[in-house]
Amino acid sequence: MELFHILQAKQLVGVYSLLEKIDEVFEILSQEVKKYKVPVVDLIKVQTGSPFKILVATLLSARTNDRTTSEVCERLFKKISNVDDFDKFSEEEIADMIFPVGFYKNKASYLKKLPGELNERFGGIIPQTIDELVTLPGVGRKTANLVLAQAFEIPAICVDVHVHRILNRIGYVRTKTPLETEMRLRKKLPKKYWIPINTIFVMFGQYLCRPVSPKCSICPIENLCAKKNLK
Repeated sequence: MELFHILQAKQLVGVYSLLEKIDEVFEILSQEVKKYKVPVVDLIKVQTGSPFKILVATLLSARTNDRTTSEVCERLFKKISNVDDFDKFSEEEIADMIFPVGFYKNKASYLKKLPGELNERFGGIIPQTIDELVTLPGVGRKTANLVLAQAFEIPAICVDVHVHRILNRIGYVRTKTPLETEMRLRKKLPKKYWIPINTIFVMFGQYLCRPVSPKCSICPIENLCAKKNLK
């Protein structure tokens, strides 16, 4: 019985130290990323507050750097202010408007289909659940989570490659895929961090904690990092 209590106490200490670690990581990084340029989807949220434009910007940002996405969004939103505006243009014209984002032809197809899907099934309103959002053309789980968090401020964990890589690198999770990371974080990460996690770790991953040759020598959480799978 005494051994059981000792082991239980050690487990609790491990849990508490881990929670304290993630609290400290978020506190430090939330200050650190203020030095960096805001991600494009966050910028669209601040500039427009439009769930529709946030959805479009999120779709366009996949496999595309923020600078390109920002330039394309600025150009696109001069002609497209609501979902029905896509009906005014052909798929080829939409492709021209969103070039050179990654996979622009596929994305043009998704955007052309969007008015019909939204109007027929959701009354022209951007849905507010993951299960509904992922039924829209081109919307995967990562996009759906980001739209929920940014457009509606609904607690949702958007796990992209940066979030997946860094949370494994610092030792907070041990997972093999972004989906597995999301599911693990849903059980483990305090809910107050669900919305900001993507913004913070995307910026951190782009500027300091890079996939190859991360800048560990100037990293503000270097002493908290397990340095797993460093390249």
